[in-house]
Amino acid sequence: MNAIILSAILGVILMLCSFLVKNKSYLRHIASLGLIILLVANIADTYGSSIFVINSYGMLRFSKFGYLFNSIAFGSTLIYVLLTGKEIEKYGNYTAEYFTLIFFSLCGISLLSSYSNLLTLFLGIEIMSIPLYILTGSDKRNMKSNEAALKYFLMGAFSTGLMLMGIALMYGGTGTFNLEVLNRTATGLYKGVSSFLEILGLLFLMVSMAFKVSAAPFHFWTPDVYDGAPSVFTSFMATIVKAAGFIAFIKLCAVRMTATNIAIDWKLLFSLLIVSTLLVGNITAVFQQSVKRMLAYSSIAQAGFMLFSLISLNDLAYEGILLYAVAYSLATIGIFAVLVKMKDFTFEGYNGLAKTQPVLAATNAIFLLSLAGIPLTAGFFAKYYMLEAVIKTGSYLWIVIVAVLFAAVSVYYYFRVIQAMYFKEGNPETEEIAPSFKTGLILLAALIIFLGIYPNAILNWLYF
Repeated sequence: MNAIILSAILGVILMLCSFLVKNKSYLRHIASLGLIILLVANIADTYGSSIFVINSYGMLRFSKFGYLFNSIAFGSTLIYVLLTGKEIEKYGNYTAEYFTLIFFSLCGISLLSSYSNLLTLFLGIEIMSIPLYILTGSDKRNMKSNEAALKYFLMGAFSTGLMLMGIALMYGGTGTFNLEVLNRTATGLYKGVSSFLEILGLLFLMVSMAFKVSAAPFHFWTPDVYDGAPSVFTSFMATIVKAAGFIAFIKLCAVRMTATNIAIDWKLLFSLLIVSTLLVGNITAVFQQSVKRMLAYSSIAQAGFMLFSLISLNDLAYEGILLYAVAYSLATIGIFAVLVKMKDFTFEGYNGLAKTQPVLAATNAIFLLSLAGIPLTAGFFAKYYMLEAVIKTGSYLWIVIVAVLFAAVSVYYYFRVIQAMYFKEGNPETEEIAPSFKTGLILLAALIIFLGIYPNAILNWLYF
């Protein structure tokens, strides 16, 4: 409860700071301090030290899994603000409002990690998503940003409609909004399932959630929105927000979809979703000429791996999704931190970067290797846990082979950037790089390598 209340309060405080504090750098420091407070309060809540004790009447259910994800989300956001906070200041005179929207989005994320009611799920999704529509269109003088915001808003509204329809059907079939249905009385074909309406509602909800996490074929908004939005905000949307969508998805699957397995083979549906997502994300990324757009399709491919947790739903799946959230978020935040310093987002714009900016090139290479799943990086164990979780179930092993093949494809387009930085001649143009920024990149790269050697540094928190 600490995370939900404090993130909303901090959002309001930063909103008030918009006219009380004129120095933009002070706003960045206030946001960083707020995130530290939020992280500490969430860790305290994990071990029973709650500042706010409020009866949620069954709408929320807190767990070690949810608390740990909140800590991951807040820690990743803190790193994001420390690395790229100065870039946020460049978009108009609304720096305080941008940080406010980020905190409100974190409030929605906190709801998604602890919901036990379908209405709370809806509220969490909307509180998380609405600020993103505004952040996407924050570069008012850029037509691509305005277009991306409009597309995101319209597609998001359509997705919300599907979610509400699904929730309404599920309520009609079960008589409750609670995630757990205690009384299932139907017999015959759908024995153990309250109603066919529940199945239909779950299908609507599955489509809506697939949209939120950019799973194919519901991914069409992703490349245009990620490419059109200011790069500094794309970094936040593609990492912490996407991971939160998967946490909400896995909580839904673990209860409702597991209970309705007798009526419909959800594993088969998710396996088809995984194959289409891996296919579209990886194959399309190969043909991109812009690094930013390549990363957009790459995020779709990464979603394909995260979907493995929905098939297995075992202890490795829960550990794996948390580790994937850390590895993917940190690496992508680092890559976008470098990207925003580049004046040319094409692959040619990176030519010769190792000679002009060796620190940026070296750290960027580590981030890319992590996304590719190369050993000794956090991304390797993240992919390993996802695949091992499915192997442990003893079924759908063919999809593990498919995933490994597509992981090999992903190496190609990630290594294109490394090839451009180290093996091609050029004179890449970058913005002024501060020594503190380089230090931040080095520390982030070191953290990714550390987690690649000792992933239990994260996973142990789930049990102790």
